[in-house]
Amino acid sequence: MRLRQKRTRSSPSTELQGNVLMVTIPYEPLIDFVAAIFDRAGSSAAEAERIGRYLVTANLTGHDSHGVIRVPVYMRWLRNGDIVPDRTVQLLVDTPSLAVIDGCFGYGQTVGPQAVAIGIEKCKAAGLAAITLRNSGHIGRIGDWAEMAAAEGLVSIYFVTAAGSILVAPYGGVDRRLSTAPYCVGIPRGNGRPPIVLDFATSMVAEGKALVASRGGKKLPKGALIGPDGTLSEDPTLLYGPYEAQGPRDHSKGLGAIRAFGEHKGSGLALICELLGGALTGNGATSAPRRFANGMFAIFIDPARIDVGEFFDGEISRYVDFFKASRPAAGHDEVLVPGEPEARLRAERMANGVPLPDDTWAAITATARDVGISEDLITRVTA
Repeated sequence: MRLRQKRTRSSPSTELQGNVLMVTIPYEPLIDFVAAIFDRAGSSAAEAERIGRYLVTANLTGHDSHGVIRVPVYMRWLRNGDIVPDRTVQLLVDTPSLAVIDGCFGYGQTVGPQAVAIGIEKCKAAGLAAITLRNSGHIGRIGDWAEMAAAEGLVSIYFVTAAGSILVAPYGGVDRRLSTAPYCVGIPRGNGRPPIVLDFATSMVAEGKALVASRGGKKLPKGALIGPDGTLSEDPTLLYGPYEAQGPRDHSKGLGAIRAFGEHKGSGLALICELLGGALTGNGATSAPRRFANGMFAIFIDPARIDVGEFFDGEISRYVDFFKASRPAAGHDEVLVPGEPEARLRAERMANGVPLPDDTWAAITATARDVGISEDLITRVTA
């Protein structure tokens, strides 16, 4: 795969943020570079470009935990046979309003959009549809799928588990019993306005946030992790065990856990994500040791079938305005709705480039060299 000509004004740069050296790379060359890695690793050109685009989009929206930092992880899974390139989903149950889908351990950036497209098609025909997806590779930022449905005018709701990724302690416990169990809702808006997208892990932080912190990125929030003795910590070694700067991170080696967010409320929502995204889908709720797989239960709703009085979009606008009109609390400039921070950061990073900790970029370039990417190509991205 050839690196496309750079089409943005920004160029790679380095700067020190706190004690961390950051490398900033224009987003389009970064997409191409990541795509070249997966192309060389055995994916079709279409799949490689798709993986690159979705991973970089996660960085653009500020979800760095689901972005290009995942490249070395995906390559490890590929080498271990835990993920298979260029899969087509299998329909196990196919009714007018329901689909049970097997991702066959394909890349989530391939089987995820296939599954969501099936849900969208059924919803447009029936007004209401649901899908279950099992055995998907890492499905990435769930907000991508909410945005995909919103672009078609559909409301969508997602309950997700990451089986084989047992990382989170339930409220009141210290032992790992949950995955980070993402939950997501997307609500479309008319007149070309961006959708409202609520997308979060039910853990205090996503595992990828700990991965970012371990590679020199943003530090974890205070008390995000809990040790076996109940001590709270922000040190990623509690989750991964000892590691070298550019070496792999293996969360099975750590003694601690991530905490659920929101005390009993977040812990309870995580349990529901495990049961609906894991047990109901046939993927299985998280357990260890087992092969990693995302399971997802998704519901799609066509507002046009419900909103016979054309009330929905106007009421969203009225209420969002009312919501945002609250006087800001100390330390805040304004009240934001879900999706606004991501949209603003996406515009900023598309203009100015994607910042990556130097340790993260070193791990990605080491992975590129492992699959035979030339030094010339690496230099063209960073020079």
